[in-house]
Amino acid sequence: MNSNDPNHAPLRDVAQSPEATARYLADVQRVLLDIGRNLEALALETRVHCRDTHVEGDRWFDAWMRAQPVERALKDVLKHVEGVTKGLEKSAFKRRAHDESVAAVDAKRKGKALEKARKKNQPQLNTTQGNTGQVPQQGNVRYDEPASIYDLRSDRRSA
Repeated sequence: MNSNDPNHAPLRDVAQSPEATARYLADVQRVLLDIGRNLEALALETRVHCRDTHVEGDRWFDAWMRAQPVERALKDVLKHVEGVTKGLEKSAFKRRAHDESVAAVDAKRKGKALEKARKKNQPQLNTTQGNTGQVPQQGNVRYDEPASIYDLRSDRRSA
């Protein structure tokens, strides 16, 4: 594709492949980690400078109090950069999981269709009633006979 194409999207190819997405996000994460290291150094130097800036008549903690908002702001920025880098890593895993789930949809649908067909075409059990040899009629349920293997456990009988 060329850049003059109206349908050109620069990251379309990256978005279509989980491997390319992971590589791209890893590159962005490396850049952010490098920026984070620079911000950490800046925060340390800013802390030293701001805490060392005293004005005539200051008490010992006045410079420290003035430095706190600046330090807190830089600390928040570092926290956000760390959150973004973790989010990028999580996004790469979610992108791969999306492709795996899309690939598994066909098999899952076939399994559900087979299960549905099996339930729909389940053979009717022909049990005899007592010693008469009669086959039970539809709607003629006898409560004194077990209906399933789970009913064999209990010796309860209906009145």
